[in-house]
Amino acid sequence: MRKGRAKKRPILPDPKFGDKVVSRFVNGLMYDGKKSVAYKIFYDALDIVGKKNEEEPAIDVWRKALENVMPSVEVKARRVGGATFQIPTEVPQHKRTTVGMRWMISYARKRNEKSMAEKLAGEILQAFKSEGSSVKKKEDTHKMAEANKAFAHFRA
Repeated sequence: MRKGRAKKRPILPDPKFGDKVVSRFVNGLMYDGKKSVAYKIFYDALDIVGKKNEEEPAIDVWRKALENVMPSVEVKARRVGGATFQIPTEVPQHKRTTVGMRWMISYARKRNEKSMAEKLAGEILQAFKSEGSSVKKKEDTHKMAEANKAFAHFRA
């Protein structure tokens, strides 16, 4: 590495809620630089969530869903001698959010509903109830870290 790390670019808060986390989520959702399309998908998904869950505001449901998906530990492969060990490590807060968003979006894309807004809404509602594919992914990651706790002393 010659030049050092790239500077973090500032993210502008989204127009509707004024939230930077929403902007980051939409940026992850975006294809081919079509941000307005990504915003439309996200807001439509929140509308669907709002219709299906009327006790809480949709944005709070989304935040709780994201919270339920974010992993606190992960495993990293590390070679020690000739063997490769899966070493459990804590996930820093920024990366937790990023990984949680990535999982939520990727599993939403794999769902079978008609539009992307419906797929995303379905994934948000399931994650809110602590079920669904993205939450299962988090649990599997945690189980993997738990199973490899014996190798934690190899941490760099």
